[in-house]
Amino acid sequence: MSKEENFIEELFGKTEETKPTTTEIVNMSVKSVVPNLKNPYKYREEDMKPLEDSIRENGIIQPLMVRKDDKADVYEIISGHRRYLAATRLEMAEVPVVVLSISKEEADIILVDSNLHREHILYSEKAFAYKMKMDALKKQGKRTDLTSDQVGPKLSAKEISDEDSASQVKRYIRLTKLIPKLLNMVDENKISFSVGVELSYLTKTEQTDLFKFIEKELCTPSLSQAQKLKKLSQDGQLNAEEISSIMKQPKANQVLTVKIPEDKICKYLKSNATQKEKEDFLAKAVEYYGKHLMKQKDRGAR
Repeated sequence: MSKEENFIEELFGKTEETKPTTTEIVNMSVKSVVPNLKNPYKYREEDMKPLEDSIRENGIIQPLMVRKDDKADVYEIISGHRRYLAATRLEMAEVPVVVLSISKEEADIILVDSNLHREHILYSEKAFAYKMKMDALKKQGKRTDLTSDQVGPKLSAKEISDEDSASQVKRYIRLTKLIPKLLNMVDENKISFSVGVELSYLTKTEQTDLFKFIEKELCTPSLSQAQKLKKLSQDGQLNAEEISSIMKQPKANQVLTVKIPEDKICKYLKSNATQKEKEDFLAKAVEYYGKHLMKQKDRGAR
């Protein structure tokens, strides 16, 4: 087996669905190659410079994988989007490619699978990658059984991921329902993955109103708040006022807690007082003392 044949089998495996009919590497005009417009993976500028430097010095060592477009006289990239971008930046006239004789759906599946195990992958990348693969499997007639609820019934979508459970795959795909500004906040870990999933059930208008509140008040929803927002949205009762009301509620970890040694209050209570009775006693004591201070303040103002 030649070096090129071995490379292709290592990258895509030996299944009949993805095995190309040729492993010949040819040079193709950059103008004849186009990226997959639905490619879910983003390029990072910090990765591009060393890649460009390497290509400038050594050329493109690993060929791009492409397939003939079904409707136009061009070849769509399956693997090698970053190499293609680097080539265009370096104003290269040609790039080395291997043309695979496979369907659009098979190409999309290969694109997804060949990038899913990157060391750094954003939530949004994984979300749109899973959706892309799910759509391709559907077009192939494969059963995916994905529903819209967050956990729901067990899926038969094991073909989508060998890493995440069916429920987790479904939750990732829910993120594709987020407006870009909220999805960016999930990618930046300003909103947790679980919160993002809950917010994905809000309408686009509701999400936009929520983002405006977040931007204005410089705060983000907790999981509990996100669940309340989702419930009101599903009941058709969510609006800008309700969003503001829920978001202004104190989060559990923001509630001030004051600890007082029990021996300081036990002498005022019966010996078998419950925890709730102790808390109620303290609340009333603070209330009475507060009124006492107000009266003193009023007398001083006269």
